Amino acid sequence: MNKANTAPRSKAAQTLEILRTQSLTTIVLEELERMILSGELKPGERINEKALAERQSVSRGPIREACRRLEQAGLVEIVVNRGVFVRKLKAGDAADICDIKAALSALVGRTLALSITDEQLDTLRGMVMRLEDLAARGDVATYYPINVEFHNVMLGFTRNDRLIEMCTSVDKELYLFKRKSMDVGPGLDRSVAEHRVIIDALESRDEHAAGEIMWQHAITGKLRLLGALPATENGS
Repeated sequence: MNKANTAPRSKAAQTLEILRTQSLTTIVLEELERMILSGELKPGERINEKALAERQSVSRGPIREACRRLEQAGLVEIVVNRGVFVRKLKAGDAADICDIKAALSALVGRTLALSITDEQLDTLRGMVMRLEDLAARGDVATYYPINVEFHNVMLGFTRNDRLIEMCTSVDKELYLFKRKSMDVGPGLDRSVAEHRVIIDALESRDEHAAGEIMWQHAITGKLRLLGALPATENGS
């Protein structure tokens, strides 16, 4: 009798523990990702598991699992006997990822050209007007997140979940480097002009033109990014 009563409770306890561990891992994963993408954790910086465990009030288990997932996402590197480090992209790595981004961007352009609505175009135009105003004022700090939002809104308009997932993954790998390219010279003015050309192509509903322009926009961003990297990184 006691045996029969104990078994279900034991199994339930195990299930709850698994769910609790998964939940804690997700919480730690989201916090680590935030710290990396915000620049709080710099490229090449070691992640202090002990300090993070104390800060999040969790054991090392969820932290290690979160780090494994971040490694799969390309945001950290796990070095045996040394620890976990925020990934530091070399110029060659960044260039390769930018090329993948360009191909995906072309697909976004072609997809949207065939499906975008007038209301969606108005939304994008409104965002570009905000970007134009910020560029005129040289407000890089505000411009950058709205620029990211513009592309995320475009991506969402495709309603292609797999494409959204792939673009988001690539963007996370490049996130820390994109801000550098925005700080170079008249990048804001060029960026605004490129966004206006994108909207014109989408409005024409020409999928080939839209795809080509989105590809070119991504390649121009690649050149800005590589030009903004320190000489030591470009030479790696």
